[in-house]
Amino acid sequence: MSAIFIKKEKEVLRQNQTMEEQKTELELVKASEITPKSVEWLWYPYIPFGKVTLLQGDPGDGKSQLMLALSALASKGKPFPFADDEEKREPMTVIYQTTEDDADDTVVPRFIASNGDRDKLLFIRENEKSLTFDDDRIRSAIEKSGARLLILDPLSSYIGDGCSLNAANEMRSKFNHLIAVAKDTGCAIVIIAHMNKMRETSPLYRTSGSIDIAGVARSILAITRTPNKENSNERVMVQVKSNLAPTGSAILFEVGEKGITFIDEIKMTAEQAFSSIAPKLGRPSAECEAATAFILDLMKAGKLTATACEGFLKDRGFKKSTIKKAKKNAGVVSVKEGMIWYWTLPTVDQDKHNITSHTDPDFKTN
Repeated sequence: MSAIFIKKEKEVLRQNQTMEEQKTELELVKASEITPKSVEWLWYPYIPFGKVTLLQGDPGDGKSQLMLALSALASKGKPFPFADDEEKREPMTVIYQTTEDDADDTVVPRFIASNGDRDKLLFIRENEKSLTFDDDRIRSAIEKSGARLLILDPLSSYIGDGCSLNAANEMRSKFNHLIAVAKDTGCAIVIIAHMNKMRETSPLYRTSGSIDIAGVARSILAITRTPNKENSNERVMVQVKSNLAPTGSAILFEVGEKGITFIDEIKMTAEQAFSSIAPKLGRPSAECEAATAFILDLMKAGKLTATACEGFLKDRGFKKSTIKKAKKNAGVVSVKEGMIWYWTLPTVDQDKHNITSHTDPDFKTN
């Protein structure tokens, strides 16, 4: 037997041994062994905890400013815009990574303008090495700081050298690492991305790069300008994709020098927002006007319990955020007699009974 043959035989044996060592043992898990749990939300139904969310839009439309405004609210433990959940939260730590704006002259000043807690906003230094989706520093930073929100801005800066946005297999591998970090830590991860120039296609397909990017995100949000020519600062945020909850309402807001001003919830689809047939926006919304009219009609009967009024409105499909605005628009006040709260119009009942109005702690108006 020649030495060459023996050498080849040993090499084959080593390869077979290596393959055996690398073989993954099959493991089956029964559904009965898995404990079901509910999805937790930073902002229902737009941004879930423990998942990856994509926020996209054209350059200059206010993506970064929107996320800084939301970060400021999170840092103070304040409720997010038009959220039905009024449960008080503890202030949250936020990690914000961006390669497009400097922290000292743009990011921090915008955060301050939004009244954020500066001690709750953190940055990972990238002086020696740039961050990528599969960088272990992301997991370490979240675990060390207890951050509940991580923002990466923009997508193209964090995929890493040698990885193509258009290569599905490469992007999926990078995203899988980030998805695992979000799941293991419970941190909400938001990736900001620019949209491609295919304006005639669905907003779902306007994510730059491979469709796998849109596929892995559990929620996709998009920002665009409104048709309101009288206000060039007006924007609308729509939910393009929602895997974990019903699609949310569109959010109308303004981008200004002092930050973001949230205006209203409106009925508008992503397709409408990004098309030339987008409905004309007005303030207040048609839904809010309908709720206001309904409240005024209720008040014709005089003073009614707050519980009854809220029940009537909810039965007709009005959201709690809409009810709050409509109540304020109608001029209705909350009054307390004994242990019961009532709704009333001051000109109808308050003057007649000389009742002092208070703020109902169970149903606060903005």
